[in-house]
Amino acid sequence: MKQRTLGRTGLNVSEVGFGTWALGSPVYGNVESNDAHNAVRGALDSGITFFDTAPLYGTKDADGIAETVLGRGLGSDRDKVTIATKFGRYPTRGHLNTYFTGEGVTTSVEDSLRRLGTDRLDVLFFHSPFGPDQIEDNVWQALEDLKTSGKVRSVGHSISLFDQTEGMARQWAAEDKIDVIQVVYSLMNREAESLIADLAATGVGIVARESLANGFLSGAFKHDTTFADGTINARYSREEIIERVDIADAYKALLVQGDVTGLAQAALRWVLENQNVGLVLSGSRHLNEITDSAHASELAAFKADQMTAALKLHVKDYPPA
Repeated sequence: MKQRTLGRTGLNVSEVGFGTWALGSPVYGNVESNDAHNAVRGALDSGITFFDTAPLYGTKDADGIAETVLGRGLGSDRDKVTIATKFGRYPTRGHLNTYFTGEGVTTSVEDSLRRLGTDRLDVLFFHSPFGPDQIEDNVWQALEDLKTSGKVRSVGHSISLFDQTEGMARQWAAEDKIDVIQVVYSLMNREAESLIADLAATGVGIVARESLANGFLSGAFKHDTTFADGTINARYSREEIIERVDIADAYKALLVQGDVTGLAQAALRWVLENQNVGLVLSGSRHLNEITDSAHASELAAFKADQMTAALKLHVKDYPPA
């Protein structure tokens, strides 16, 4: 697994990171506890050293289930990895409600540290605020206090509703309030490319997420694939599913050749071709998928004509989760 430096944080991280949303929430279907534990250990064995989680990755009855799973899975290997979590959204309070306050972030960090079984968070992200009006002024002093205490090393912004919050990310970066952004970036959604380039030039670290487009770039979905009620892809009509599968198949025909053995590898490798990106997250739940994702770091760069053709295939940005 190759390493990159995550912007001005100075953190050395694996090019492929592990996103744990599916380990704590049924958003992609239920996961058995043993499978979740094995996924964490499998990621470690594959050379992954960056793990992304959040209090939101739980259920209406318990916040931070994924944090607990991750902490137990890492065990004594915690010091070998970089842990990023978030604050401001909690499933027990309704995931669309936001809590970006000084008291809120302090309490959230303490709860996350307890669940993770650690004394520090390497990166703490604002969890997708919808606009600056949701941010209480006292949150910034609380974050400084947490950094001074050593409980938080770096602060980041996990971006949602890109059109509404890109400006906020740019302002925070310019004011040195954040050191990292986490943003949707994939073959099927490239709306953040200029933001990635501009902020990376200032030293902000870039974490790419949803790079498998909620599974549509995994190669596993077909025209007749159905999704269980309550899962994230259940919202799509049959026509939308067919359209997304067709574009995924076009990318597969173009990029899956040579040492690239599957579409998921190709999709992650494409993101890593952008040298402004610090790492790409994969949310695989099964050991074979984790190993496959990790292998994307070792693949040779795509040929120039493949990259040009991939650009021509991009006709629109598909909405993220």
